[in-house]
Amino acid sequence: MKRYTMKKMLLTTGLIVMTGFSSCSLDEYNPSGYTFETLAGSSVAGYQSILNNVYFGMERAMYGYNQWLLFTEAGTDLWVAQKGVANAYFNYGVGSDYPNNMMAGVLNASYDGIGSCNFAIKLAPKAPFQTEEERNAKVAEAHFMRAMYYYHLIEQFGGITLQMAPVEDVDLHPAKNAPLDIYTQCIIPDLEFAVEWLPVEERTTRPSKKSAMGFLARAYLQSVAYDPSKAYAPQALELAKRMIIDCEGGGSAYGIKMYPTYEEVFDETNNYTNEEALWKHRYVVGGVSNNGWVMNTNNEQFYCPVNSFSALKFNNKPYTIGPNVGKTDYEIWGGRSGGSFMPSKYLLDLYLQEDGTLDPRYHQSFQTEWNANKEAGFKWSDTQLRTYDRTEDVTNLTEIAFGELAVKFFMPGDVGYADFAASKRTLTYLGVDYADVYEPNGDVRTEYQRVVDGEQVVNPFFSFYPSLTKHNSSNYYINNVDKKRFGNLNATFMMRTPEAYLIAAEADIYVNGGGNAMTYINAVRTRAGAKPLSGAATVQTVLDERARELCGEYVRFYDLKRTGKLTGEYLKSKIPLVGSYFVDGKHEVRPFPANFLENLQEGGIYYQNNGY
Repeated sequence: MKRYTMKKMLLTTGLIVMTGFSSCSLDEYNPSGYTFETLAGSSVAGYQSILNNVYFGMERAMYGYNQWLLFTEAGTDLWVAQKGVANAYFNYGVGSDYPNNMMAGVLNASYDGIGSCNFAIKLAPKAPFQTEEERNAKVAEAHFMRAMYYYHLIEQFGGITLQMAPVEDVDLHPAKNAPLDIYTQCIIPDLEFAVEWLPVEERTTRPSKKSAMGFLARAYLQSVAYDPSKAYAPQALELAKRMIIDCEGGGSAYGIKMYPTYEEVFDETNNYTNEEALWKHRYVVGGVSNNGWVMNTNNEQFYCPVNSFSALKFNNKPYTIGPNVGKTDYEIWGGRSGGSFMPSKYLLDLYLQEDGTLDPRYHQSFQTEWNANKEAGFKWSDTQLRTYDRTEDVTNLTEIAFGELAVKFFMPGDVGYADFAASKRTLTYLGVDYADVYEPNGDVRTEYQRVVDGEQVVNPFFSFYPSLTKHNSSNYYINNVDKKRFGNLNATFMMRTPEAYLIAAEADIYVNGGGNAMTYINAVRTRAGAKPLSGAATVQTVLDERARELCGEYVRFYDLKRTGKLTGEYLKSKIPLVGSYFVDGKHEVRPFPANFLENLQEGGIYYQNNGY
């Protein structure tokens, strides 16, 4: 069986890499005469083995890939790098440039996936299905996945080469297709086919009809970024409304549902059978990835380095549900070394409601308290008393016992915030004030002037910030730790039902001036227990609500692109440091990797994006 190398697969814009077959060069003779056509025509199971490969690229480069959050959430208005440090992914190369092969894995695996989809679509007529309906229901998976790969390639790279059939000849001077052309010629038709033929049944990793409906509504809406006429906005609105009607009717037609409360959405007991997830991907240890230990670790991307305070430790043990106080293997959430994503002041401020209270989603989405997990307890040292600016009320005899509160982050809107701010230096635990972590302009506060001696020092408090918990999982795989392995790890949600309401709100603004937009927004807020908003909704109103509901769910970079907010001016208004590195006309897209371009004619200069 012939197999393409990654380089040749890229240059031919995506031929299939079949796992489970031996690798050989394109020029080798195949004495058996065994071909993909033979496999597809032999049985439905044979065709299924071809179809299964359409998911390979998704696992390797997107939702099963621990850098995917960097490509979809970093560099936006919602997140800064941990402690505000200079980070190329958050700060657009930090004044120089991105790593020149940062997107190689995404580009290679996506075209791998596209090649698999093209083969599955081409060979579907040869498979011996009993009915055309059965055939279409299967090949619809390939159409759905091809749309997924191209959707992400466009939003990451901009113009890209469109290939909708298997090819054999290496093209060293491939042409780029414009994003809108790829939407109209591939993404939208593929998803429309998938909507028509995918089954309604609830599935994990394999898409269902509601998956296709959700992503088609998203694609209709996202296309407005490239089309001044916003021609697909009416379709986005109508499809989102169909989804909302089904949701509010109990999901009787398509299985589209929302939990009664926001808290239930990320309850781990609802993970595998999550009713609200329109499409979810389950991690599998020892699957197609050679780096199985990075699967299911998105939770760690958002941890603050809470064990910078020595009442807390990382003891290299698997996570467990609940506090488990008294167990020596108790690993607190956030007790690892800390991840990359620190919420921006702008994001936290969005949870502060007009009446001064906090949107309930804040405390249901972020961990803000950590208990001591040292069995022997913790006693303040003279150095720590000075570092954390304690008053004489706290001494080197003051202790925090195992299981007692060790760190707590307070922000305006929290009950008792004013009293805390007035007495924070007297607390026996480490109380962290929002005002000591963030500058008024939105940047991270990197310096701190101690009250005890007036010395200006590196801020000791910016290690402690709210840590997103949406991706937390106790069904967890840690590489080489007691050889813990689970057959199926928790799933991640690629799209949830509330987004249909927010798509409807934004599309209604484009189509009808927004007369009904606030109704859709408030439906999401009401479910969350948040106060309803009043007045006329704008695109910014929708963006703000998307931030509260969907932060950390692989969408913010695309949201800013679609709404024209991915600009230096906008980012500077939210996070000045991040915005100062953004170059308009360049950073809306990523650089094509050097190891791809070097194989093209002219060294790929003509293919590279502007400014790179």
